Amino acid sequence: MSINATLFVQAIVFAILVWFTMKFVWPPIAAALDERAKKVADGLAAADKAKSELSTANKRVEEELARSRNETATRLADAERRAQAIIEEAKGKATEEGNKIVAAARVEADQQTVKAREALREQVAVLAVKGAEQILRKEVNAGVHADLLARLKTEL
Repeated sequence: MSINATLFVQAIVFAILVWFTMKFVWPPIAAALDERAKKVADGLAAADKAKSELSTANKRVEEELARSRNETATRLADAERRAQAIIEEAKGKATEEGNKIVAAARVEADQQTVKAREALREQVAVLAVKGAEQILRKEVNAGVHADLLARLKTEL
């Protein structure tokens, strides 16, 4: 065989191989490559979508945190105001109660003073009568001299 015939036969075999590859081997490979490219594209699209959703979710979380912080600060301020009001109210009640106790103590002290004066007057009257008895050397009848003793008490 000559080199031309061999070359011609090899070209025919090559053409059959190319036709066979294009007909039976290439379509499944191309389909697999296309499917793989589609999956990669879908994965990238899903990643971009997830990234944007994550960004949106982060923004919502930050907004909720800010709202929560503001609400907490407001509640703390309200609680502090209420505590101050309760403290002031308690101070007012304590002052009022203290004033009542002081007033009651003054009234009681005045009453004790009056009672002590009365008791002192009685004792002074008894001592005066005893002194008069000693001076006069005779017994003074309290029933007979009641008017005199009453005047003596009022003078003291």
